[in-house]
Amino acid sequence: MKRRRLLKQMLLLSAGFTLAGPFYRINGNGVRAAGAPDIARVVGADYGTAVKEAVDMLGGMKQFISPGQNVVVKPNIGWDRNPDQAANTHPVVVRTLVEMACDAGAKTVRVFDYTCNEKRRSYNNSGMTEAIASIGDKRAKLVHIDQRKFKNTRIPEAKALKEWDIYKDALTADCYINVPVAKHHGLSRLTLGLKNSMGVIGGRRGRLHHNLGQNLADLATLIKPELTVIDATRILLDNGPQGGSLDDVRQLDTVLASVDPVAADALATTLFELEPKVISSTVAAYEMGLGEMDPGRMNIMERSV
Repeated sequence: MKRRRLLKQMLLLSAGFTLAGPFYRINGNGVRAAGAPDIARVVGADYGTAVKEAVDMLGGMKQFISPGQNVVVKPNIGWDRNPDQAANTHPVVVRTLVEMACDAGAKTVRVFDYTCNEKRRSYNNSGMTEAIASIGDKRAKLVHIDQRKFKNTRIPEAKALKEWDIYKDALTADCYINVPVAKHHGLSRLTLGLKNSMGVIGGRRGRLHHNLGQNLADLATLIKPELTVIDATRILLDNGPQGGSLDDVRQLDTVLASVDPVAADALATTLFELEPKVISSTVAAYEMGLGEMDPGRMNIMERSV
C-alpha cells in the first residue's frame, strides 16, 4: 500500500495507466490477502489509547510508514470551533497519530488543512496548535497552506472531475493518513473521509457541490490514503459542517480505522443511524471499485478500552 506517490503518478500517467488496484486486508498473521476489508472500531474515553488500539488492530503504524518517509496527517481543522463543538477532528486523535508516525521513523510529519474560517483562529481554537507543539519533536509540523503549492492536476480515472488544483504535499507524501471528524453537512448530509479531501484542493471549491458525490469519488482515485482514521469521539448531528451548539453534539467515544476509505465512510454513516447508500460519495466511490460499502461484507473488529 505504500508508494512514492509523485514518482509513480508520473510513470503511470506517462505510460497511459492509472493507479487503480485491488484493496487488501491484513489477516491475523499480518499477511496481506485479497478479500473483505478489515475495519477497526474502538470505543473508549481515552482517545489516545483508542487511536493506538485501532491502528494496532490493523497491524500497527509500521505497517504504513517506513523509516525516513515523509508523512502527511490530514485532519479537518477548517473551522473556528473548540474541540467540544465537534466541527474539527479532535486534537488528541491527531496528536496521537503524529506521535505514532514519529515513533515509526518518519522523517517529517506534516499536519494541515485548507481552512474555511481564518486559518490561525481555526488552528488555535481547534486545539491543534497546542496539540502538535506539545509533542516536542521537530519532525512534527503544523503548517499553513501555501497557495503556491496548488497544482492543476489531471485525474485520469475521473468520470466528471477531469482536473483540479490539488495540493502538492498531499500528492507527494510517502504516506497520507486521512483523519476526518464524523459530522453532519447541510449539502452532502454527512462529511466523512472522502469529503475530507476538500481540504487539500484549491480553486472554487463551492463549484464541486454540484454532483458532489461523483466529484469526491473522482478525487479519491488520485488522493489515496494509506490509512483512514475517522474521529467519532463526538459527532455533530445537525447544523454542520460548522456547528456551534453543544445541543447538536453526541459523544460516542468511538474511533474507526481502515485501509479502505469507502468502508470507513460506510461504517461511520451507521453511527448516525443512516444507511451507507444515502451518502452519494460512498455510492459513487463503491461503483468505481474504490472500496466496500456494505458493512455485512466487512471484517469489523471491535474493542473497548
